Amino acid sequence: MLSPKKICIDCRFNFYCVMNIISTSRLHIRQLSEKLDASFILQLVNAPGWLRYIGDRNIKSLQQAEEYILTGPMASYRTHGFGLWLMKRKEDDSPIGICGLIERDYLPHPDLGYALLPQYEGQGYAIEAAAAVMKYAKDELSIPVVAAITTDDNVPSLRLLFKLGFNFIGMISTPEQEEELMLLEKK
Repeated sequence: MLSPKKICIDCRFNFYCVMNIISTSRLHIRQLSEKLDASFILQLVNAPGWLRYIGDRNIKSLQQAEEYILTGPMASYRTHGFGLWLMKRKEDDSPIGICGLIERDYLPHPDLGYALLPQYEGQGYAIEAAAAVMKYAKDELSIPVVAAITTDDNVPSLRLLFKLGFNFIGMISTPEQEEELMLLEKK
């Protein structure tokens, strides 16, 4: 497993270090930081799309958002060398969503995950970030198969996954969701 490209942001001020992982034509994709990104995460996990398709994580304060970042994405960076990463627009440095890989006990392969704030949906950011993460998974992390899970009514997500070349494998039950989810994979 290769380590991410190490580009520190604001080290000259002895501030929090976060690593850029990927750059695309319109996005920087970097590690999340509990101090820098808690307010953004609080907004994202309470957005209507997140609540409908991913579920309520009961994150209602900045402290809970910091804890989510520490025990979720940042723990995954240390354990697996990957996790959910922050998507920021290059043009104005605005955080717009997250995209990355998640290791789940009930899946045989890392899972591609992504979410956007509502005002950035439908502008091609999700496919741009997801395609870049898939390339990174293959080229840098040598992950041969990536999974994806989604509800069967999440049409935008299914459209994106099929555009990326994912194939439907079947329906699965997970400890996190009451309803069955669609399992897709890309080799």
